[in-house]
Amino acid sequence: MRVYSEQKELMEVSCNCCGKRLLVENGFLKEECIHVEHDFGFFGTKDGLSHKLDLCEDCYGKMTEGFLIPPQEWERKEML
Repeated sequence: MRVYSEQKELMEVSCNCCGKRLLVENGFLKEECIHVEHDFGFFGTKDGLSHKLDLCEDCYGKMTEGFLIPPQEWERKEML
């Protein structure tokens, strides 16, 4: 979950799963996390809803360990 100031500067990021507060300095997130924004469409139980969440790296790892089909993974040559 992200909290912004009235000037839209990032103030706080917390993991939606475990509640851990991630390091934010001068409006920049200084820790790795997974940010998800999703708009649900048709044919489901959440039609028309939008969700936004953040997961710390530990919670993402625990979640994906249980996947029957693991996420695809590759090493990037450049990081911008």
